[in-house]
Amino acid sequence: MNITCFENESLAPYCSMKAGGRAKYILLPKTKEELVSAVAEFKKSGERYIVVGNCSNLLFSESGFDGAVIITSGMRGVEVNGNRLKAFCGETLSTLARAACDSSLTGLEFCYGIPGTVGGGVYMNAGAYGGELSQVFVRGEFIDENGDIIVLNANEMDFAYRHSVMADRSLILLSAEFECSVGNKEDIRARMDELMAKRKASQPLEYPSCGSAFKRPVGHYAGALIEQCGLKGLTVGGAQVSEKHAGFIINRSNASADDVIELLNLVSDTVFEKTGVRLEPEIRIIL
Repeated sequence: MNITCFENESLAPYCSMKAGGRAKYILLPKTKEELVSAVAEFKKSGERYIVVGNCSNLLFSESGFDGAVIITSGMRGVEVNGNRLKAFCGETLSTLARAACDSSLTGLEFCYGIPGTVGGGVYMNAGAYGGELSQVFVRGEFIDENGDIIVLNANEMDFAYRHSVMADRSLILLSAEFECSVGNKEDIRARMDELMAKRKASQPLEYPSCGSAFKRPVGHYAGALIEQCGLKGLTVGGAQVSEKHAGFIINRSNASADDVIELLNLVSDTVFEKTGVRLEPEIRIIL
């Protein structure tokens, strides 16, 4: 298998939280063929493996990962055909949004500034500012639980808030197709700039984080509940509840992954004790 591979490598540099233990192997495929081959090889050997994007919404514990972490962020590319865009799994959502804008296509503006990849975005039905990928997703090509390549249409994806069938069936996205509407390029760009300005004004982008730490509970906003409970600035080790936006947990000072996990649990427990609302992490924790 001709693929870039590292052994006993720290995962921290690959994760947006800049924390986490070591992996037995880290693989960096650049093509569909390399990814399919890698998955087939690990399935055959029985070695534990996980396929991830640019690790912007997940966290590996300090004990690391006793197996192969296959990082797809090198699998880039967007193709535009009419009002449809096909993107490979490792392409960033921001680049996807820019490609749509460059072709005067509207519907993906909300993706601009989301730090994840297309693969991770489809996996969790990423969204922001009223938009979700489920609104524009047409079909995707996947590796299924048996190692076969399949195609699923939007109505087969079981999309919900921060959920898709990918999690239920352990599917791996290879590429996805999205359908947009024709719009005015200047208006699209203006909306993207507006959303980016909102992010910079309200989110602690100057620190490593995994984005929103908790899913939005029904009828509430996680950040508002955390702030209401007086937890802004709460610190465990080098991890902190952001003083700028309570919905974010940041790596303030050389935090370990275990610092972050402990703080997540502490915030969730405290909010539940004080409000009766149980916050569920949006950060995917890999143990």
